[in-house]
Amino acid sequence: MNQKYPSVILENAVNELAALPGIGRKTALRLALYMLRRETAYTLRLTSALSTLREEVKYCRECHNICDEGHCSICADPKRDRSLICVVENIREVMAIENTAQFHGRYHVLGGIISPIDGMGPADLEIDSLVRRVATGEIKEVLLALSATMEGDTTNFFIYRKLAPYSVKVTIIARGVAIGDEIEYTDEITLGRSIINRVNFNDTIKL
Repeated sequence: MNQKYPSVILENAVNELAALPGIGRKTALRLALYMLRRETAYTLRLTSALSTLREEVKYCRECHNICDEGHCSICADPKRDRSLICVVENIREVMAIENTAQFHGRYHVLGGIISPIDGMGPADLEIDSLVRRVATGEIKEVLLALSATMEGDTTNFFIYRKLAPYSVKVTIIARGVAIGDEIEYTDEITLGRSIINRVNFNDTIKL
C-alpha cells in the first residue's frame, strides 16, 4: 500500500532521498524528518556541500581519481613509485587500498567493470587511457586489483590482452580475497597481504 504523506513537499524530498543506493522509503522519510527538525543552517550546509560536490569536484587527468585540482594528491606525490600502477574499479577501492598502507605506486580508476547485464562494456571504462599510460614506457608493472567476481575476472583478462603488446609486467592481487568478494568490503589486513603477495596474471590463466 502506498504511503500517505501530509505534504507534497515532504513526499518530493522522500522520493529524492529514496533514489539513493541502499536507502528505502522508510529510511528516506526518517532522514527527511530529521533534517526538518534540525536548524535551517544545518540543511543549508548539507545542500551547499552536495551542490559543491556535484559542480566543482574534478577527476585526475592521469588516474581518474577524484580531486580538487587537475591532478590528485597521489599522482602529484613525488614519493610514489611512478613505474607501478594499481588498476581499480572505482574511487572506493583507492581509499580501501590506501588504508592498508601497503601500496606505494599510483592508481588507475576504470570507473566500473565489464558487465553486459548492466550495460557496461570496455568502451564505457577508462581502459584506453590505461593503455596510453603503459605505452609511454614509464610503467613497469600493472597490478590488477578488481573484485574477485566473474565480471572482475572478465575485466582483468580483457586488460591483460590489451596490454599484451607492451613489455609491462601484469600482476593480480593474491586470492586472500575470497572469490565473489568486493575489494571495498575486504578487511585491511587481508587486502594488504593480497597486495604484498600479488602474482603474475599470466600464471593464473590458461591461454
